Amino acid sequence: MASVVGQEQGEPARTAAATPADGARDLDPVSASWVRELSSAGVAYETACARLHADLLRIAKRELARRRSRFGFDGPEADDLAHQAAADALLAITRKIGDFRGESRFTTWAYRFVVLEVSAKIGRHFWSTGSTQRVELDGEDWDRLPDRLGAGPAESSEARALAAAVRTAADEVLTRHQRRVFVSLVLDAVPLDALVLELGSSRNAVYKTMFDARRRLRDHLVAHGYLDVIPGRRS
Repeated sequence: MASVVGQEQGEPARTAAATPADGARDLDPVSASWVRELSSAGVAYETACARLHADLLRIAKRELARRRSRFGFDGPEADDLAHQAAADALLAITRKIGDFRGESRFTTWAYRFVVLEVSAKIGRHFWSTGSTQRVELDGEDWDRLPDRLGAGPAESSEARALAAAVRTAADEVLTRHQRRVFVSLVLDAVPLDALVLELGSSRNAVYKTMFDARRRLRDHLVAHGYLDVIPGRRS
């Protein structure tokens, strides 16, 4: 397992800085065992890495399976992403083992690393394959907005008028960043994880941008008579 933690790739050996800090909290027995073994050397360290890698790989595969319906990849492609995420998460954990303070169980702390790696790998995968690179506005994209709104044939005329009003509102009331997020998520159906990676942002920040953009658009549409005000509803 040395290759998993990077020691066969020219990286320096772990130093004393990687060991738990003296001020660490009292740990539960299982967490203490993990920390002790991952802070050791030799066979004990390699065995712990192998066990943890197997756990991380299982979590990565489960996380990818959970997201399968949204991203549409499976088989060898998903398996490769899972192995990459598990390996990179293990490397990060072994480097940061000294940061573990016991606020949660060790496994809970460790599994966060692999979930984050899965999100990052999904984002890089989509951008590298070009499946989500187009985020510029054009007429064809805006013409698809009625379908995104779920309009049927009976409402198509009204939906087209609303789509035109939304486009005008986006030009007039959204910031450049809000407009990009709105177009990417609503018109181009860019996966959230891919957009987060492309923007160098976080999921919460993108959610907040989208919330603010929708509120601005709604207020504009209400003010111009395209939407009715819903009593008691807060923007």
